Amino acid sequence: MTVIIDVWSDFVCPWCYLATTSLEKLAKTHDILLRWHSFELRPPDAPPISPEYMARIEAARPRMAAMAREHYGIDMMPGRVNNTSRDSLIGEKIAAAAGLGNEFHHALMEAYWQEEKDIADREVLARVAASIGMDRADFLEKLDDPEMEQAVLADIMSARQYGLSGVPAMIINQKCLISGAQPYEALVNALEQVALAEAEA
Repeated sequence: MTVIIDVWSDFVCPWCYLATTSLEKLAKTHDILLRWHSFELRPPDAPPISPEYMARIEAARPRMAAMAREHYGIDMMPGRVNNTSRDSLIGEKIAAAAGLGNEFHHALMEAYWQEEKDIADREVLARVAASIGMDRADFLEKLDDPEMEQAVLADIMSARQYGLSGVPAMIINQKCLISGAQPYEALVNALEQVALAEAEA
């Protein structure tokens, strides 16, 4: 039986990238359905990132990169730190509506965390969309579609209703909440625990 995993994340979150790699590995070994949901760390109306906070972000990156390399076997080379990720989240909704949500999520995470792309740049988003088979012009037009933006805002509201205060956050079969960038082995264990609980219910 397919296990549904609802995942709240933001493309600019390093822990979300690590969680994505674990979930993609899980998808190769287990029958799961990933449903990506928006969690906006940098809303459009947020104040600009202060020089002090930017300095803290930059200072933390070497430690984050070392941890990712040691525990996940991944080299992280993040792109430009932006003040908003709204367009990238809308782009994910456009892709999901076309049945390419997983492909877009993977490609955009790779673009930011492996290729150092500026994912606040709409041209970058359009190139990513085109790389997974989407029509570039149609994608750019839909970035301004109010319905797509409302889908992002609905995800953000649902996160609040669930009491989610940070990402990544995963809910398995609408029953089990897993927080943080858990490694593959921890996710396998969580699936087994959920399966056991459902069998006993």
